[in-house]
Amino acid sequence: MIYSTFDSGNYFVIPGSPAQAWEVDNFMASHRDSPRVKMGYGPDDFVIALVKSQFLYKGLWLEHALILQALLPLVAEFPVDDNSNSHLKILITSGNSANNYSVAVEAIALNLRYPKGVVKHIAIDVEEADNVLAAADIVIYGSFLEEQSFPDILIKAMSFGKPIIAPDLSIIKKYVDDRANGYLFPKEKISVLTQIILQMISEGKLSPLVHNIASLGKSTAKNLMVMETVEGYASLLENLLKFPSEVASPKAVTEIPPKLKEEWQWNLFAASGHSTYTNRTSRNHRFLDKFEEQWSQSQTGGSGSVTATDESFSYSIWEEEKLIGIANAKKRREEDELKDRTDQPRGSWEDVYRSAKRADRAKNDLHEREDGELERTGQPLCIYEPYFGEGTWPFLHVTSLYRGIGLSTKGRRREADDIDAPSRLPLLNNPYYRDALGEYGAFFAIANRVDRIHRNAWIGFQSWRATARNASLSKIAETALLNAIQARKHGDTLYFWVRMDMDPRNPSQLDFWSFCDAINAGNCKFAFSEALKKMYGIKRDWDSLPPMPVDGDTWSVMQSWALPTRSFLEFVMFSRMFVDALDAQIYNDHRQRGHCYLSLSKDKHCYSRVLELLVNVWAYHGARRMVYVNPQTGEMHEHHKLKNRRGHMWVKWFSYATLKSMDEDLAEESDDDHPVRRWLWPSTGEVFWQGVFLRERNQRLQQKEKRRQQSKDKLLRMRRRSHQKVIGKYVKPPPEDMENSNSTMV
Repeated sequence: MIYSTFDSGNYFVIPGSPAQAWEVDNFMASHRDSPRVKMGYGPDDFVIALVKSQFLYKGLWLEHALILQALLPLVAEFPVDDNSNSHLKILITSGNSANNYSVAVEAIALNLRYPKGVVKHIAIDVEEADNVLAAADIVIYGSFLEEQSFPDILIKAMSFGKPIIAPDLSIIKKYVDDRANGYLFPKEKISVLTQIILQMISEGKLSPLVHNIASLGKSTAKNLMVMETVEGYASLLENLLKFPSEVASPKAVTEIPPKLKEEWQWNLFAASGHSTYTNRTSRNHRFLDKFEEQWSQSQTGGSGSVTATDESFSYSIWEEEKLIGIANAKKRREEDELKDRTDQPRGSWEDVYRSAKRADRAKNDLHEREDGELERTGQPLCIYEPYFGEGTWPFLHVTSLYRGIGLSTKGRRREADDIDAPSRLPLLNNPYYRDALGEYGAFFAIANRVDRIHRNAWIGFQSWRATARNASLSKIAETALLNAIQARKHGDTLYFWVRMDMDPRNPSQLDFWSFCDAINAGNCKFAFSEALKKMYGIKRDWDSLPPMPVDGDTWSVMQSWALPTRSFLEFVMFSRMFVDALDAQIYNDHRQRGHCYLSLSKDKHCYSRVLELLVNVWAYHGARRMVYVNPQTGEMHEHHKLKNRRGHMWVKWFSYATLKSMDEDLAEESDDDHPVRRWLWPSTGEVFWQGVFLRERNQRLQQKEKRRQQSKDKLLRMRRRSHQKVIGKYVKPPPEDMENSNSTMV
């Protein structure tokens, strides 16, 4: 398909490989015996190998006939011996073992009046091709088909140090210079091939000039197409890998050192095993095939009872067994797919509705919770691990302390008690916000009606990236954290275990705001300032930032921390307003043009790096204690102590009363005005204020009054219902009358 004429750009082809030259080196190292001797050729024989393209096409026999005609004058250069055998040997190779092509080659040689035994057709596999190339004195490429890649068979021939002759195809002319490292002839003038071959041979041997050209060809083939391969893979990686803004952009392909593009790194191949074991599997398969063939022949010849009918019968049994196996596999697959399905009852829609309601009631009454869910119910902390896609599964934990939360409905872990974030927060069904918010989407999804899924006193989050960097909590640290929470050792505290000063993105040990600028294209402080101005409705000339002092302590990164659940909800309340203000200033350029001033390149995760550090600002200025937990030893150390923060905290800005009043103002605006403008805040969680509470209470009272009135009306209708008067009564006759009537009948 790579060479398909109809390819519209679906394939990215990288030419070149050191495989051919490496295989030749291993072949020469593992074959101590001369291939010429093994093939039955003596030192006086002159062997010409006529090889072809790897593709089969019509007209190949005609090209071979033209080349054989051009080689016919060589017969006079090699007189016959006493047994009327010529020392000239022309081997025509092909991968087709059919006898009809061998017959065609013999017919062509006979018509051209070649002596018997000079021209021979050989059907070869990979290793036999290496034997032919090693035994040949000259290798001629006998295909005139234009190709898009340099023929592998020619690379091997040149690597063996054999002089090559090839038509002047465009892909061959690109790497072979005529009479420099090979010989070329125009395919329109086949007579030039005759001149070339006569110049190469002197007194039945190759001239010294030809040996020099073959040596240059060998050095050329050893490092053929290195530059195309290196630049091809570099271009591929350049288009596949998308680096975040905090990563320095890699150098351009043109800046790759020339030494790396001139030759293969052969020193790296030394660790790939001894050459004796090269192609061991293929040789074993060939040995088994030959053994099976010999065994079959001995069985047929020895018993005398194995006939063609028996062989066909055995083959039919094998075919039948194969079909049975396929049918069984198909049946098992269908059973697996239908295993969890049940037959749906047939009936009216009312019956189906009643059955569904009955099943729901039974499910709610007899809900059997998993062991992990039961264990989480009795522990004070649950740590959620946001993830997206199957590639993150190996970095997620499976103990009861942890619970996964999938940011997409697809790619969730099977048979795991993970939370489906998009079902709890429909905003995450939008790919733009799912990528832009990153793991922050999990915070909003958990906080939305949190009491339905989280009933623990404390809540934590841990990024799968922390596990990938070996920065996640160990068993010892988990136990230490749980003990500190149960003992209420630090009170309302932010526990974190991934430090900013140990982050690989911070080798220079920058302070908080400098580090934030470094990972956000230098615009973190500007984005923070603009977002706070919009949140609090401040004038345009205000450009202050909440101070984050340099006091020798560090900060939390990578969204790996734990908080009391009540404090977490307060943090989410602040975060929703901050994210809404940030989205208002970035959305248009980022969504329409892909430009985000928090990134040096086009980046889908635009907001995530600013939000990664937001918990530090809230915790510091919200007067929460900040305690670092060593993820290996569980040792705890308080950072930014409260007594040292006096005079630095913006307590009024981050107090619960201020944030709650702002949240209620936004909820009232959303509930009463129903603004038409694009507004992110209502989509990030619950919209609740006192008016919503009063309206819901009034609705409940109205529904209760309505049900009461309906009951009264029903009783009144029953009392007023008119009853039909009795028309008459049936009186049973006495027994005497029955006897008289019977006697009368008789």
